[in-house]
Amino acid sequence: MDSDEHKRVLDPEHDTAALKALTHPLRIQLLGLLRQDGPATASELAARTGESSASASYHLRVLAKYAFIAEAEHRDGRERRWRALHTVTSWSNETMESTAAGRAFVSLARRRQIEHLERSLARHEADMAAGRLGEEWVEPSGISDLMPRLTAESLTELFDTVAAKLDELTVRDADDPRAEHVVFLAAGLPLAPHEPAPGAHTIDRKDLNP
Repeated sequence: MDSDEHKRVLDPEHDTAALKALTHPLRIQLLGLLRQDGPATASELAARTGESSASASYHLRVLAKYAFIAEAEHRDGRERRWRALHTVTSWSNETMESTAAGRAFVSLARRRQIEHLERSLARHEADMAAGRLGEEWVEPSGISDLMPRLTAESLTELFDTVAAKLDELTVRDADDPRAEHVVFLAAGLPLAPHEPAPGAHTIDRKDLNP
């Protein structure tokens, strides 16, 4: 459930440095792994990402500097473990649109989400093939590619409805041992009509008259 205390809301005016810190692809991946799989050390995360422990450790410290993660526990003489401080990073598209840095961040973040989807699809297929997930997950798993015609108000309502239902189901399944982490991405990307190519001939009513 993503209540306010579980969200990190970014603002381009007050979080310029944090926005810049989060544009690094490895940092986004490390943060995602901590949110998805729970606390881990730099060495453990390095093994999952194919990076060196030194590189993972450096980028984890940057995430900690800007309050995306924190130490999970103290172990004298042993490698520190890190945990995510929030379950989701959020922002207002309208606010981000007001600055060049905000626009650049949103564009990059969306592309990183697509990369996350690709990695998640590969992991899902591998887990299913190896039998790490039960057959009950075969039917509900998948990706929808729909193109409805909606107004801006309807698209907003759709996102609000999905978010509310997702919160409800997350609470309901919180203590169910059958529950698994599910990667759920939703996209609403309005597309303007294609403009005719320069010099292209369009049919006019008079062209149909003899």
